[in-house]
Amino acid sequence: MLAALQLVEWGLPHGTDGHDAVTHVVAELAANAVLHGRVPGRDFALLLTYDDDQGVIHIELSDTHSAQPTHLTPAPDVDHGRGLLIVDALATRWGVRSRIGPGKTVWAEFAMPGRPETPGRGRDVGESNRLLAQCTDPC
Repeated sequence: MLAALQLVEWGLPHGTDGHDAVTHVVAELAANAVLHGRVPGRDFALLLTYDDDQGVIHIELSDTHSAQPTHLTPAPDVDHGRGLLIVDALATRWGVRSRIGPGKTVWAEFAMPGRPETPGRGRDVGESNRLLAQCTDPC
């Protein structure tokens, strides 16, 4: 996963709690965008940023479907419907906002305790601190 590689570049190694939490949430939000936010002929976009001054990783997943994410309380024997519970448990905070054009952006933030040392530390947020990926139809 591209996000997992970027986290390693930012100094958050595979297998650490922070790395695992962020990659799980990126995967969950991307899956939701594909399964629930897909509009034929449209795509979704992922933005992953790291603010090394604040020690915060920020995820945004934007899609073009107008339906808002819904918290479910699935029965124990149901194999779906727990995605936002996972996001809620792992992210420091998360939410949904409107975007320019159709659809919405679901975002999540992670406070990284003991901020990882990154090669880009002290520089402006630029290409070394930002990942933008886009999935076009079909995803």
